[in-house]
Amino acid sequence: MTDPDVREAIMEATYEALCEHGYTDLTAQDIADRTDKSKSLLFYHYDSKDDLVADLLAYLRERFDEGIKTTRTVAPTTRLAMFIDWYLYGSSGEDERRSFHTALLELRTQAPHNERYREQLQRSDEQLRTTLEGILQDGIDAGEFVDHDTAETAALLLAALDGARTRQLAFNRDEYLSQVRSGVITQVIDDLLADDASFPSEIQQELFGSAPDEASADGESAADENRDEDDAHDDDA
Repeated sequence: MTDPDVREAIMEATYEALCEHGYTDLTAQDIADRTDKSKSLLFYHYDSKDDLVADLLAYLRERFDEGIKTTRTVAPTTRLAMFIDWYLYGSSGEDERRSFHTALLELRTQAPHNERYREQLQRSDEQLRTTLEGILQDGIDAGEFVDHDTAETAALLLAALDGARTRQLAFNRDEYLSQVRSGVITQVIDDLLADDASFPSEIQQELFGSAPDEASADGESAADENRDEDDAHDDDA
């Protein structure tokens, strides 16, 4: 597609429709209803619903990269906190965040049988691991983290964060988020910190790798529910 404005409009519509309907019930008409484009025009640019969703995953990776670039001058410890809190809490409202990540779980179940989705999700996983490894290495170089195996730590952190989010969605247990956040700090990150370094105690609200049309203030309700518990951990330390 050569017109970036048209693509952005279609991607935002696809994101909104996916959040509302989930992957299984999503139709091209649902997407067209959220744009000024007809269903036939959508299929002029895309061959199928699968093409639309696959391009949405690529688009979200591009948006994530844009968010990463805005944090280059932020201290590595703060960037790590931003990454963790974005992964757990997002920067959208609770209902939208839950709907979108539920749809992503549906897409993951399709990946073993759908090469397009598998490829896009593999690229997303690689992007997340590379980002985390870069933050950790920057922390070592800046003297905020002790020397360690950044690839191993990044893999461990991602597994913990992803597991918390998956269980929260599957079992409707929001406490997984605060428990895992506290656990990765006390069991992993505290051991990585240099003697004169500290990790932010409050959940970071900055916009970081957002989905289309998200605003950072929208995430406050999810974060406020967990801030007291994390502050209590800081007081006990």
